[in-house]
Amino acid sequence: MRSTPDRIRHAVSFEIIAIAMVMFLGSHVFGMPPVSMGAVGIASSLVATIWTYLYNLGFDHALLRLNGSPKKSWTMRVVHTILFEITLSLLLLPLIAVMLGISFIDALVMDLAMTAFFLVYTFVFNLVYDRIFPIPVRSGEQSG
Repeated sequence: MRSTPDRIRHAVSFEIIAIAMVMFLGSHVFGMPPVSMGAVGIASSLVATIWTYLYNLGFDHALLRLNGSPKKSWTMRVVHTILFEITLSLLLLPLIAVMLGISFIDALVMDLAMTAFFLVYTFVFNLVYDRIFPIPVRSGEQSG
């Protein structure tokens, strides 16, 4: 298990690098000023963090009410993930459109591109993070 300070380092470094990448890559890909893309990155990060908490809380309560347990099957995990991404996109679309002064269609294209970017970024970031900061092995445990 990772310690609380390690989890904080992970979350903060993930967000700082992500915002920097959205700011610079997004400005080149979408032709927007880096400051505008940085503002969208920060705002999106805040919305996503708050929504993650609220969505997971609500989803777990719904599962508890429907199934008597918040445990998720593989199928339910897929449903959970898809619904999360759809609802997060619905929250972010107006924000992106208003902040950048673009149409909802352009905001949708940008949101889809950022979603694809974050799928890859999250995978690579966690792989690199685990190599740089491996999970400590306790005595009696095997690494691997």
